[in-house]
Parts: sequence; C-alpha cells; structure tokens
Amino acid sequence: MYERYDWQATSMEGVESSLQTDYTLRILGLDICADTIVGDQMQRGISGGQKKRVTTGEMIVGPTKVLFMDEISTGLDSSTTFQIVKCLQQIVHLGEATILMSLLQPAPETFELFDDIILLSEGQIVYQGPRDCVLEFFESCGFRCPERKGTADFLQEVTSKKDQEQYWADKQRPYRYVSVSEFAQTFKRFHVGLQLENHLSVPFDKSRSHQAALVFSKHSVSTRELLKASFDKEWLLIKRNSFVYIFKTIQLIIVALIASTVFLRTQMHTRNLDDGFVYVGALLFTLIVNMFNGFAELPLTITRLPVFFKHRDLLFYPAWIFTLPNVVLRIPFSMIESIVWVVVTYYTMGFAPEADRFFKQLLLVFLIQQMAGGLFRAIAGLCRSMIIAQTGGALFLLIFFVLGGFLLPKDFIPKWWIWGYWISPLVYGYNALAVNEFYSPRWMDKFVMDKNGVPKRLGMAMLEGANIFTDKNWFWIGAAGLLGFTIFFNVLFTLCLTYLDPLGKPQAVISEETAKEAEDNGLPRETVSNGSTRRNGSMKSKDGSNNKEMREMRLSARLSNSSSNGISNGISRVMSVGSNEAAPRRGMVLPFSPLSMCFDDVNYYVDMPAEMKQQGVTDDRLQLLRDVTGSFRPGVLTALMGVSGAGKTTLMDVLAGRKTGGYIEGDIRISGYPKNQATFARISGYCEQNDIHSPQVTIRESLIYSAFLRLPEKIGDQDITDEIKIQFVDEVMELVELDNLKDALVGLPGISGLSTEQRKRLTIAVELVANPSIIFMDEPTSGLDARAAAIVMRTVRNTVDTGRTVVCTIHQPSIDIFEAFDELLLLKRGGQVIYSGKLGRNSQKMTEYFEAIPGVPKIKDKYNPATWMLEVSSVAAEVRLSMDFADYYRTSDLYKQNKVLVSQLSRPEPGTSDLYFPTEYSQSIIGQFKACLWKHWLTYWRSPDYNLVRFSFTLFTALLLGSIFWKIGTNMGDANTLRMVIGAMYTAVMFVGINNCATVQPIVSIERTVFYRERAAGMYSALPYAIAQVVMEIPYVFVQTSYYTLIVYAMMSFQWTAVKFFWFFFVSYFSFLYFTYYGMMTVSISPNHEVAGIFAAAFYSLFNLFSGFFIPRPKIPKWWIWYYWICPLAWTVYGLIVTQYGDMEDIITVPGQSNQTISYYITHHFGYHRSFMAVVAPVLVLFAVFFAFMYALCLKKLNFQTR
Repeated sequence: MYERYDWQATSMEGVESSLQTDYTLRILGLDICADTIVGDQMQRGISGGQKKRVTTGEMIVGPTKVLFMDEISTGLDSSTTFQIVKCLQQIVHLGEATILMSLLQPAPETFELFDDIILLSEGQIVYQGPRDCVLEFFESCGFRCPERKGTADFLQEVTSKKDQEQYWADKQRPYRYVSVSEFAQTFKRFHVGLQLENHLSVPFDKSRSHQAALVFSKHSVSTRELLKASFDKEWLLIKRNSFVYIFKTIQLIIVALIASTVFLRTQMHTRNLDDGFVYVGALLFTLIVNMFNGFAELPLTITRLPVFFKHRDLLFYPAWIFTLPNVVLRIPFSMIESIVWVVVTYYTMGFAPEADRFFKQLLLVFLIQQMAGGLFRAIAGLCRSMIIAQTGGALFLLIFFVLGGFLLPKDFIPKWWIWGYWISPLVYGYNALAVNEFYSPRWMDKFVMDKNGVPKRLGMAMLEGANIFTDKNWFWIGAAGLLGFTIFFNVLFTLCLTYLDPLGKPQAVISEETAKEAEDNGLPRETVSNGSTRRNGSMKSKDGSNNKEMREMRLSARLSNSSSNGISNGISRVMSVGSNEAAPRRGMVLPFSPLSMCFDDVNYYVDMPAEMKQQGVTDDRLQLLRDVTGSFRPGVLTALMGVSGAGKTTLMDVLAGRKTGGYIEGDIRISGYPKNQATFARISGYCEQNDIHSPQVTIRESLIYSAFLRLPEKIGDQDITDEIKIQFVDEVMELVELDNLKDALVGLPGISGLSTEQRKRLTIAVELVANPSIIFMDEPTSGLDARAAAIVMRTVRNTVDTGRTVVCTIHQPSIDIFEAFDELLLLKRGGQVIYSGKLGRNSQKMTEYFEAIPGVPKIKDKYNPATWMLEVSSVAAEVRLSMDFADYYRTSDLYKQNKVLVSQLSRPEPGTSDLYFPTEYSQSIIGQFKACLWKHWLTYWRSPDYNLVRFSFTLFTALLLGSIFWKIGTNMGDANTLRMVIGAMYTAVMFVGINNCATVQPIVSIERTVFYRERAAGMYSALPYAIAQVVMEIPYVFVQTSYYTLIVYAMMSFQWTAVKFFWFFFVSYFSFLYFTYYGMMTVSISPNHEVAGIFAAAFYSLFNLFSGFFIPRPKIPKWWIWYYWICPLAWTVYGLIVTQYGDMEDIITVPGQSNQTISYYITHHFGYHRSFMAVVAPVLVLFAVFFAFMYALCLKKLNFQTR
C-alpha cells in the first residue's frame, strides 16, 4: 500500500514523495499497515475501513487545490474521521484549497469542523450557507433540533416525510407536513439565501486573477517522471503476480517437452511428402501454442482496467504511459519463454540442423508471442468486460485460425473471404516458419516425382503441396508482417484506453414509493389528518382497518400461541430509534430457542507476513487477538467497537467460525456447551461487511431462497409449511423496510442494482429469514446516511426485542445509534479488551468507568460518548498517561464481574441439552437441489451478457464456417479436401467449446463468492449446489447445439440422412457440454478465473496436439498413445468423421499413393473404425459426467477464500 501512495505522489508535481507519503499514511492512521497488500474478496488484505482511507489518501497525497470527496467516512471509526476532516480543514485554511465533501453520518464534533453546509433532498438544495445559521433557518420554518441529537442527523431527518413530525416545535399549532419544495422556496427568502443570490448575480472580475493562476499543462509531472513511476509500478505488480508468469513458463516447458516427445526426431524422417506433412504439423503446433500463450494477457489486463480508468480520468497520466511499460516489461518474459520453447523443441523434433535456421525460428517464435500478447491486450481494451472480451478473443482467433492458410489453402478460400486471409497474422507466421524449414539443404537436395513424372526438389514439392509461398524471401516478409501486427495491436490498445470509457455506470434503484413521489413532481403531499398517529417512523391510521400492522399483530399472536417456548407474546414495548414512542413488535414471529454465548481467553494468531519478516521481526506468528473474554446474552444488543484495525471483524469471524486459516485458542461455549461449528451454523446468522449476493435475483427471491433452505420443516411441535415461510419472508421484508423494493434486482456492487444501504438491509434480511438465535453483524451501518442507519438500527433493535442474541461491530455511531445498544465490548489495537459491560442510560456507566481513570478528561455536554470513548482510550492517550488501558481493565472490578458471569454462563442450565439436529442441513438433499436449481434458473435466465454472448458467438461461428467451407461436403475429389473438411469440423467444435469454457468461468467465479457465504451459513452441501449448476447448463447447451448443427450441416452440405444428422448433433452436443463443464472444473481448482483461464489454456494446446488432426493416430509414438485415448477432443473428431465418412465408398486421389475409397483412407490414414462408434458415444457422455463430477468434488473439498 505504501508503494501505491509513492506512485500516486510521483504522478503529482512538487512532492517530496517519501516524506509526503509517510505524512499522509500517518494522518490517515495507515502507517501500521503500510506494507500490507490491499487485497480483495478472495485475498486477505487490509480491513474495509482501511481500504476507504486508501482511496482518500490517493487524492490528498498530491498538491491538489480542489477536492471532491464522496462519503470518505464509510467504514471508519468516528475519531479517525474527525482526525482526517481536521487535517483537511487545515489544508483548506492554510493552503487556500476548496473541498466539497459528502458525509453520511458525521459525528457532532466532525460536523462542527465545516464552514459551510449544503443540504440536499430529493435533488433540490434546501440550504446552502454558513453552518452556524442552519438551525436558525429550520426554526424559522417551525422545526427545532432536540437535546442530545446531532445537528447532522436532525438535518437529514427533518426533510423526510416519515421523520419530520417529531421535530415540530410549536405544539400549540397542529403539525403540517412541509415538503422539500417549500423548504427550498423559503430558503430563497431567508437572509442566507438572499446573500447567496446577490453574490451569484455579480459577474466575476477576471482582471483580479493572477496570470499564473491557470494551469497550462494537462499532467502535473514531467513525462520522464511519469514513465519512471509507471515502469516501477508495473515491475512491482509483475513481481507480486510472479505466480502467473512462473506458472505460464512452467506450463510452456511441459507442453514443449510433450510436443518434442510426440514429434521425436527418431520418428521424424525426410523421405517423402508424407514425412513432410508431419513436420508441417509440428510447425503448426509451434505456431498455435505460442499464439494461445498470449491468452493470459486478457484477464490480467481486464482486472487492471477499473483502476486505470480512475487514474486516467483524474489526469494522473495519459494512456500511453500505462500501456508502454505494460508492453515493454513483458518483452524479457517473452524472450525467456521463446528461448525455452525453441531450445527444448528445435533439435529434439529434428528441425533443420543449421544454426542460422535455429535462430531464425527463435526470432519468429518471439514475434508470434509479441503479436499474440498485443492482440489480446487490444481485445481487452476494446471489450472492457471479461465475458465479452473472452468471446471477442475467441472470435478473432477463430477468423485468424480458419483463414490462416493451413486449414483451408489460399486457393480454396471463397473470394468473399480472401481479405480475411491477408489480415490473419497466422498466415505470416505459418509461411515464414515453413519457408525457413523446407529451404534447408536436406529437403532441397532430395527429389520426388510430380504428377507428370518430372523430378522436383522435395522442399519445393512440399511447399507447393501445403499451399505455401515458394519465394525464399517469405521468411523476412512473414517476420516483418508479425512485427507490423505487434505494433498495430499495441497502438490499438493504447487508442482504446485513450478514447473509450469503462462499461456500465453505477445506478441506484429507487423504491416504488419514491418513484410515485417523483411522478407527483413535487406537488404538495396530502396532509395527514389530525387523527393519525406516528408509529415506528411510518404513518398509520388509528382505526387499524386494512392495516399491515394489525395483520402483523394477528399473525404474531397466532404463531406465538403455537410456539413451544412462548417468547413472542402479544406486543412488547420497543424503543424505536429516533423517537421515544412505543411501537408494536414487528415480524420475527417464528418460535426459536434463546441462546447465550460466552468465550474465555480467546487468542488468535496468523503466520507472520513475509514483509514483516524482511523488516527483522523474528517471531513465526503474529497475534491478532489477545486473551479476549466476554459474553453475549439473549435480548441484549452488544456493540463491538474499537479503532480501525483493532480486530473487531477478526473476533467476530473467530466466534462465528468463519476463519479459514490461522490458529485459534480459548474456550467458546453456547448456553454452557462447547461450541460445535456444524450445529452452530444452523442457529446463527452472520451479516458480512461486504454485502455478497447473487446479482441476478430480486430481493424477494433472495429471501425466499434463504428461507426455504434454512428454515426447518418443523420447529417444536409446529409444522413450517411453504405458505408460512413465504409469509415470514414478507414480514421480514417489512421489518427491514424493503417491501417497496421487493422486485428490484440485486445487481453488482457499484455497477448496477441496489444502493449500499439497500444492499446492507438485504444482507440483514437474508440472515433474519433463517430465524437464527444468535446474529453477528459486521458493520451494519457503514456506508449509510443517518436516516438509513436509523432504519437499519431499528431493524436490529426489533430483532433483539424478540429475544435474540445480537452482536454488531460498529464504527462511528451517532448518539442515537450508540445508545440503542445495551452493552459494549471495546477493543484496542492489538486485539485486547479495554472495556466490557453495560452502557447505562445516556451511556452513563461507560463514561463513569473511563472518567474514574486518573488523567482522563470529563465528557463535554452534547458530546458523542462513542467518539469521546475512542479518543480518551487512543494510543496517544496511553502515551500521554503512560499507562495501558488493557492492563487497567484486567485489574478492575468490572473484569472480575465479567469473569464470574462467563463462568456462570459456561455451565449448562439444569434440564437443558446440547444443540442437536438429526440432519446436518435443515433441508434434504433433494430440497437443497430444488432450491439451488430454482436460483440458478433465475440467474441464467437473467444473464444476457453470458447466454446471449455465447449464443451469438455460436451463431457467428456456424455462419462463418458455413460460408468459408461452402458446400465442401459435396466435392470430395482428393485427400486434401477430406483433410480440409476434417479441419473444419474439428475447428468448429474446438472454438465453440473453448468459448463455452471461457464464458462460463466468470459466471462460476462470481457465484462462487456467494457460495462460500451460503455454505458457511449452513444453507446447503456443495454437491446439490454443484449438480444444480451442472443441470442448468443442459437445456442452454441443447438450444445452442440445435441451431449450430442445422446451420453447419446445411451450409457445408453433408449427407442428409436422419442417422448421420443425429450422430452429428449427438457428438456436437456432448462436446459442447464437456467443454462447459471443463470450464467450471478449472474455476473450482483455481483461486480466481484469471488463473483458471491460464490453466484451461494449457490443456487447449494438448487437446489440439492429440486430437488426431495435427498428427494422425497411427503416427503418434506408442509412448503417447495413452494420452490420445484420454483426450476428449480426439473422441469428438473420431465420432464426427466416422459417422459422416466411415461408410462412403467414393474414390479419391491421394498424393504419392494410388487412388482409394474414402472409407479405406479414413481407416488406414487416420485409424478410425466404424464399428468403434458403440464405444465413442458412451465415452463422450462419460467425459461430460467426469468433468461435472470433478467440479462438484473440488467445490466441496477446496476453499480458496482466505479469512
């Protein structure tokens, strides 16, 4: 992360980068994790709050004079937010900068740091002016901010229809709803509004500005500095990503060793044309492997584009500064790979022995690799999305491949496609490689007879027979062509990044209610009659007719009467957050068992990071939690707090059993019995900080899915029918106030679908529908404004008041939110407890504890106790008081009381038994499979970028091949034509298969992160989930194969008999299917889809080699024949050829041999026997089953998520 800032600082002018970087890290409190990688969903890195601060630091590290800062406090504790804003205040006042900042839940002391306020509501400015006058303005409108209420929270709620009434100042006058438009109009007449209007009406006098005030250079640093920084960053990323490059090189060595033993020189002769064709196969394989080797550039480039676009749009650097190091620093790796390939293969395959030809081939292989890298980078820049790019990549490859001159000789290409021949880079590589080989003396000094009986040099005859240019200069023409393509593709890549914008823009989903209000176009809403009462933040009529609340109460009564433990009885008084009125209990009415949780001396260690060892740390383990003791009880809402990086999420992960690595020590008990993760997952819920959901399902569907999988068929004596489950889902939706959005798609975070706050409430709802006894919530209010946070906390409070045990980590609560908690567990940096106990009314007990410590200042009036507590217990305070708060806590009476409480809770109550469930999951295997299949069906149906893209690709491939190999099935004159047909069939299946494999990988990868969360929650076993996803592919691949087979069969004019058509369909269908499952399997054995792509590409080249196309089966060395039989593509080619041509008795000419029938040639040249079809068909089905089974098995056994 330190490097990130250093690089940022370099792309800004006039910065002593290391000093500025250190200073920024210190201000943001990031110095403790300066050498930690940022990480992502799958890779453990810095915490969520720290990530947010990295974003802020990226901007303030340079000498910027104007800053627009959006929600910079998300995920930060209030004291850190205060420090950052205070530092920004200094930048503004001392450096004469301009900063506009949007904040969600600013604490009162942070709010006080601002000079001016802009209050926006429903897209209108309600107030803009000095902070001091804002309360005066609202008082003039008839609304007053109450005691112990933060001004910022008041401002956010006073314009809201639901929350406005409680702030009405004059109780003598009846309350009247004041709309946002009315506020905006009143502001124009308010003295601040009038001043603003006067100020704006006077034009700015340009003569007063200095000549040097304007910036004339687009980028603030010299090009040389930018290039240096960019090269340094690129090199650093290559080192960090070294696994990919090492993996690629090792993969290439393995393929080279395999290829050189297949085409072994003892088997490679130079006697006749047949021998020559084997060499052509070897050269072609060299060309194709090195072409495919560039495919890895595609996912690597795409994953880096979002950061690039952010930097480009902020004018950090122009696009070519990014692309130049990207291209140049790959050259040494490409050189190494080329040398490795040629050294391993050249002499072992027995190519021409002259040294100059060896170096010429090395040059060509290097140029092919550079061209391929450039091509895939250009495709990534052009497509900008993984699925579209992989399809685009496959399309370009297909066109280049089919028109490369080796499948279909130049003279056979239809004239409407001849342009494709000249723009295929493979033409130049293929011709240059062949000319280099066949012009060597060992081919040129031998003679063969041509058709007319005239002797001809074997080399020339070979070039003519393979339709290759016979001009000796084609080596240099080919090399120049490849170099030209390399330059063209890299320039195209740069142009794409310069002029194209990222795909997809963030958007918010608005509720039906908001949409209706917007349609009313700001007309005054109907004023609520005097006879209505405000309940729980929403307007309800007194008589209760046709009223949701009454229905809820009736259902609550009905279900609680049938509950075994009678927890939900009638209506309990709930203190609603933000208003002190009684509200009826809402939702959560299924019976459950209240459970307590206690933990004693919990320690957690991870292996010492390599970066810290390099800095001289000798320990093998790093301790993140130290002797943490505490308890959580039913009906008690506990806040888990501490500064960023104190170990809050770590403690929660340890207690919830979500850690996948590290070492845990200590005693954790549930209602007195030792915690068993298998049963604990059934009765607990965990709301993660990252809201991970399937993007293609709606809110209601997400909840129904969770409820159907996690609610058992029976609770106590009560049967839980499907109707009750759906009713329960609807209640939970209302409880978290999502009923207006129930049909909105979830979407991908930051790209489409729900806003952060809606996503957060969905995360809570997904856990609530499981009816858990213990709920962990990791920062339920981060990323939300005060009103949304109040809604979420109201949800949480309602949940606790049903008798559940709820624990929340929380960063910067307002006074309202903080005082909604009953107890507090406070951690300091290093994972040590410094307070664990009751908060008390107005946080009195907690403040008394800290104020009793000598040297700790008293809390000021109206000050937020949460902020005060974090400030007085900070590291700076410890240094000032020269004491350790953790040591002080361990000597206090409070600690002794907690120890007694924990020891009491560690003993089971008499008459209770340990948690027991007859089955591991609440649903049977069939039930899990049905639910997973339902969700996969919705996901697939709503993923047009996946299904449409692969369907379009298949259609395009079918039409392309049909038009290139137009009516080729009818004119079987010679063996060359037959070879072309076989090439066409083989290419079609391979490319559609590879595209299926590549496009399924991102889908499986996105869903896998959701799978990890759902499996950890005990929703289902891996097998029903995997089988459902496997089954879901079957109908889609069936449709794909149907139109593909019809088009190809008709356009290529194969024999129209029902049996032959059926076999063509059958072989194509199972081939596409096994390729799709192969793609799914590669994701399940890789940490992400980038590695899966590289892994899959490794086997494409082997599939190619042993498919029986490049080297017929009888010519494969006997020590490799076993791989031929386990290569799926070989069985596909076998099936296609035998079923189409195995019974044809037409006579064809074969170069260098006597005329033969087609069936005889197929049997003797390719080794295909018609009688063997009875084995081929079941083997193709078995390949699909095998890959699907491996996907399910790897998903079950392997876990790549590090927590």
